[in-house]
Amino acid sequence: MANIGDKIPAVNLKVMGAEGPSDLPLADFCADKKVVMFAVPGAYTPTCSAAHLPGFVVHADSLKAKGVDAIICTSVNDVFVMNAWGNAQNAEHIIMAADGNGELAKALDLELNASGFGMGMRSKRYAMIIDNGTISALNIDEAALEKSSAEAVLGLL
Repeated sequence: MANIGDKIPAVNLKVMGAEGPSDLPLADFCADKKVVMFAVPGAYTPTCSAAHLPGFVVHADSLKAKGVDAIICTSVNDVFVMNAWGNAQNAEHIIMAADGNGELAKALDLELNASGFGMGMRSKRYAMIIDNGTISALNIDEAALEKSSAEAVLGLL
């Protein structure tokens, strides 16, 4: 499993741009930046839509005031779903990045088997702080949204 001090994996996430989907090379993007990245098990799912993403939307300015250069929300969903969900949640200050094939979740060893819910392999709910490409904080929620909330991340900065 990912640990503090590990380099962020060199995987490509997908983001929606003005001309359609494009790659976000995560390791390159995180170089020379302080990035908060949080993962949700699924776009439009209850806790993710009611609390997790909205918390980061509300606290985006506070996070950036503490030196965060970028905030990334990722999920094992396709780029079109992530883009639509971000638009529906007014997440204009958050990079909505699709991990459609679960490559990031697998590389971090933070996969969640949600087959019992008919959702297949997903990502665990977590939040991390990435300093210059290195994980400096990692909070994983095994059940309820507690450790990976925007408020919890603010407490770490």
